[in-house]
Amino acid sequence: MLVDIAYASEVAAQASETVTESGVLGSLGINGTLFIFQLVNFAIVVAVLWFLILKPLTKKMTERQKMIDDSVDNAKKIETNLGMSERKYQEKIDQAKVDANKFIEKAQQEAAQVAESMKEKSKIRTIGRNCQKKYQNRTGRVNKRIKTECRRANYCSCRKNIICKNRRRQR
Repeated sequence: MLVDIAYASEVAAQASETVTESGVLGSLGINGTLFIFQLVNFAIVVAVLWFLILKPLTKKMTERQKMIDDSVDNAKKIETNLGMSERKYQEKIDQAKVDANKFIEKAQQEAAQVAESMKEKSKIRTIGRNCQKKYQNRTGRVNKRIKTECRRANYCSCRKNIICKNRRRQR
């Protein structure tokens, strides 16, 4: 037993020396040099991951986010342009309808005027034809009268000549 106590005290002395040598990390069972190498390896892995994967990945993600934001802005602009185009289109359609109605109304007025003038021309033509027929009838009658008068006058003058000749002969 004594040997055991002596051996235990010797082991305790060595343990206290290693505890004082390795400090707090040694009491936790952590080797300091191994821990430092593991930290350096972890830092190298983190740096490699950061520069080879995370940095390009975040760059691509920001580019895509910017592209998405630009697309959303362009879509809003296109939507507002479409709305303005539809309003302008509707305004032009409405203006065209107004212009068409004015044109139709003007055409109807002109058609009424043309119809009225054609009616008046037709009346004038019929009156002219009637007058021409009356004139032709009258001139025909007058010509007949003149002819008959001329015949009578010729007849009378011939008769007078004959009577005059006869009287001369008788004398």
